[in-house]
Amino acid sequence: MIAYIRQKFNAAFSEKTHQNYLAALNTSFPNALDFTVAETPIFIDKAFTEKILATGDYVNQVIQSDRFNSITEPSLKNVPFFPKETPLPACIVMDFAIAINDQNELVPALIELQGFPSLFAYEILQDDCIHKTYTIPAGFSPYLNGYTKEKYVAHLETILKGDTLIDTKKNLDTNNQNVSDSTKDTIKHSNKHTVLLEILPHQQKTRIDFYCTEKYFNIPIVCITEIFVEETHLYYERDGKKIKIDRIYNRIVLDELKNQTKEIQEKGALLQTNLNIEWVTHPHHFFKISKFLLPFLKHAYIPKTQFVDQLTELPTALEKYILKPLFSFAGQGVIIDINSGDIENIEGPSGWILQEKVNYANCIETPTGPAKAELRLFYFWDEGKQEYIATMNLARLSKGKMIGVDYNKNKQWVGGSLAYFEKF
Repeated sequence: MIAYIRQKFNAAFSEKTHQNYLAALNTSFPNALDFTVAETPIFIDKAFTEKILATGDYVNQVIQSDRFNSITEPSLKNVPFFPKETPLPACIVMDFAIAINDQNELVPALIELQGFPSLFAYEILQDDCIHKTYTIPAGFSPYLNGYTKEKYVAHLETILKGDTLIDTKKNLDTNNQNVSDSTKDTIKHSNKHTVLLEILPHQQKTRIDFYCTEKYFNIPIVCITEIFVEETHLYYERDGKKIKIDRIYNRIVLDELKNQTKEIQEKGALLQTNLNIEWVTHPHHFFKISKFLLPFLKHAYIPKTQFVDQLTELPTALEKYILKPLFSFAGQGVIIDINSGDIENIEGPSGWILQEKVNYANCIETPTGPAKAELRLFYFWDEGKQEYIATMNLARLSKGKMIGVDYNKNKQWVGGSLAYFEKF
């Protein structure tokens, strides 16, 4: 997106460098990288960064508003009930397309959001490997709002483990003591035992993120098949030892759980009982903070979205819209080129949205033709400020109609990536 940086990167690029990058990603966890990694990072200027952060701030204001629970409660009407829901999740992710508007300007367009974790730990590894193999210009960082790798890791650790981040510098300053910025944040550990819980985790395409989570935060990976209940406590067993679970870093997508064997579904049902556990994030948040929230959001950089069952009449220009099932993931079930019959024949229209089609910009120049891009911002809850803070990101490049493997087969310079933002 920044012409001189893109030209310089492309001129210096070689396939050998890209292979070195992939090798660096695979070194720690051989054969764990199970998705396409793009040949290039993305470079974002200050003006675009300001727009995307302002849009995210607006969304977070809605999530923290008094009306949030009343407008999102209907999202749970066909969802299994899970006890111990917290008022808000500790983390949120927002997906923005890099779009082009009628004035030929690059603008963000919010296309999805989730009250559910993403590749939070993998992106630490990806940034390290990019710096090992590529030259990143000075003044650019994948971290936002003044975050560094150290601050990001510290904040994420508090979220995963239920710890408390203490501003030591602030405390020391009240006693007229000096301390450097690099040592100002410390963590008060809660001693709760956290596990990363997933369905058959070692078979998941995102498993490299699980391994990074275990490496960086010493959080064990537990398959849902391993859990069992005694009284009101949840356990798993390792090396013949029974271990109590206090806190679940939840990576289970309930839509996937419905398609598992009876035995696995029965294990999932254990989580619906009143257990002494905490959630990151609670299963209900997956539904409340999702595409379901989009029709309630009114902003210049958020495409107009309507529930299909609330349409009073069909738009005259259907080619300008896209149909999405509310709770699918990874682009499943999306209808890009729609006609009136598609809408009229939907079974269960309350489970669908009609969204204005985003005009993705062909904004990333590559040796094999221009690519489109999406950015996913990671928001963490800041307990001291009582607000969500954008901390880090991932990016995805595409040359097809959608972001995703099925639309980018046999293409180069597509796949998972990372955005580097120009610092303010």
